[in-house]
Amino acid sequence: MDIGYARVSTAKKDLDRQIDALRNQGIPDKRIYVDKKSGSTTNRPGLHEALDQAREGDVIVVHTLDRLGRTVRDTLNLIHDLAGRGVGVRNLADPIRVDSANPEDPMSQLAVVMLALFGQMERTYAIERAAHARAVATTKGKRIGRPSVVDPTKLAYAEHLRDQGQSISAIVKATGITRSSLYRHLPPRPPETLTAENLESP
Repeated sequence: MDIGYARVSTAKKDLDRQIDALRNQGIPDKRIYVDKKSGSTTNRPGLHEALDQAREGDVIVVHTLDRLGRTVRDTLNLIHDLAGRGVGVRNLADPIRVDSANPEDPMSQLAVVMLALFGQMERTYAIERAAHARAVATTKGKRIGRPSVVDPTKLAYAEHLRDQGQSISAIVKATGITRSSLYRHLPPRPPETLTAENLESP
């Protein structure tokens, strides 16, 4: 049995087009589940209901794969999980056609492999972008992550003590700031001069 799923965000008004494409596959309206939700949210009751209704031998049909997951990796994980239940996934309009319900078709399996490759590339690029953003923030003296709840006056005093050569244990005792907070919030030390080129003349 084919089960259709369509999703539209508030910014994209193409729900009718998706539903028409699913109807053209012979899927009745009662088996086409819909969401009007952004892809960035995990609260998608229509998708959850479609997945709950799917049984071994069924196929989830979507207009394009981005309707299923927030990222390529999310979509790939969903395809893998459904395959473990004996449920296939088929897309209708993507350049790469996926039909995980047909394991005997080598092209369908190649499409899933390519999707896995894209998912890994997406993950790698995301990690690299995050690392680059942290590095840029650090060089600009900015802190990323959760906002600091450390008293800025105490933190300034802790920095002064560190620059005077005090140990972390001594700074913890003097300021009451925990060791982990010190490591997290103290600004980095100025870079050491590693070559004679940058030494100031006496």
